[in-house]
Amino acid sequence: MDELPENLVWEILGRIRKTGDRNSVSLACKRLYELDNEQRISLRVGCGLDPANDALASLCNRFPNLTRVEITYSGWMSKLGKQMDDQGLSILSGYCPLLSDLTLSYCTFITDMGLRYLASCSKLSALKLNFTPRITGCGILSLVVGCRSLTILHLIRCLNVNSVEWLEYLGKLETLEDLSIKNCRAIGEGDLIKLGPSWRKLKRLQFEVDANYRYMKVYDRLAVDRWQRQWIPCENMQELSLVNCIISPGRGLACVLGKCRNLEKIHLDMCVGVRDSDIVSLAQKSSNLRSISLRVPSDFSLPLLMNNPLRLTDESLKAIAQNCLMLETLRISFSDGEFPSFSSFTLNGILSVIQNCPVRELALDHVYSFTDVGMEALCMAQHLETLELMRCQEISDEGLQLVSQFPRLHVLRLSKCLGITNGGFRTLIGSYKLDLLAVEDCPQISEREICGAARSISFRQDLSWMY
Repeated sequence: MDELPENLVWEILGRIRKTGDRNSVSLACKRLYELDNEQRISLRVGCGLDPANDALASLCNRFPNLTRVEITYSGWMSKLGKQMDDQGLSILSGYCPLLSDLTLSYCTFITDMGLRYLASCSKLSALKLNFTPRITGCGILSLVVGCRSLTILHLIRCLNVNSVEWLEYLGKLETLEDLSIKNCRAIGEGDLIKLGPSWRKLKRLQFEVDANYRYMKVYDRLAVDRWQRQWIPCENMQELSLVNCIISPGRGLACVLGKCRNLEKIHLDMCVGVRDSDIVSLAQKSSNLRSISLRVPSDFSLPLLMNNPLRLTDESLKAIAQNCLMLETLRISFSDGEFPSFSSFTLNGILSVIQNCPVRELALDHVYSFTDVGMEALCMAQHLETLELMRCQEISDEGLQLVSQFPRLHVLRLSKCLGITNGGFRTLIGSYKLDLLAVEDCPQISEREICGAARSISFRQDLSWMY
């Protein structure tokens, strides 16, 4: 090993991806040990750190060029030793001058003081906090003031972040490109207006409201007018995900949907108040859209906006079919409370998208309007490669047998489909048309009877959902 050129050794180490393999190689000889220490740029630790702060200091001292660190205490119990605390973040800021990406998950001992230590990390550009319950908005503010290069910020279940001055400060910096706020109870849809000029740079936004707890802020007329007056520049937005949000006409997130010219992926999950006009406006502006996922709430979820129909209709799907000619993924799901007679989308609406767009992946959940007739229409779907059917009870063996005629289908997933039996796979057995067949919780299908229906078969049976 001593005779190998250093650039060749670096190349060898760079091709070893698994941490366990890197650790083993570094023990082979002193030269590899020293080069691995110098080359290692990422570190993932958690419950095995004991004593936490001393062990972290030792690791940071050994690997001086760390740029990405993930600390996770998922599954932690007190008998595993004390968690890393604020002093650990002080060690990180002192020992890792190149730190640019930090993830803290289930770190329940971290407080605002720890984030103040991180404020000295001038190169920090990505921070992800998942369930850090002692951190407040003051700690976030102190960090964003110090880390002025922050482009990625994820806050997940940070339950005590109840002030949003940090959001306004980030808006003025205009550096943020990726923002994810999930189940932070005191942050509402209306607070996003504070991003101000940063909407211009934002490429990815994920916003999820806790379905079991909504902090009902009262926004006065001035706040509503501010949404309506402000031109929200979302030209760079590429991915938008909204979960359990309230979409009100002319304010809040409704102002965003129709202004994302470069949007490629959108996910709307149980968003009450979304109207056909919102989706039509979105489709007309976002011609680059490649993926759309709609999970529609029950008609009886919330008694809001009763003067306007809350259900999306085929008008939305037809606008997508006419304007989003690059669409590759379509996912439609209805909530458990949806009754078959109240389905928002008809079979014609769904098929209009399949016929006009190069859809490669189609997923339908609880869509009662999709029947064997729909399966027959998919025989003409020239681009369809993956089909997922979940709780689609109107599909029978006759419809499933048509899968053998789908031109390019390689992956089929079935879940909780009551109308399909072993007989539905008759045309597939022995043909090996499918690369993957996954069957979950379908009571009339047995694993033994579908052998040979695909090159690879995944089968699981748990019928507790029926009772």
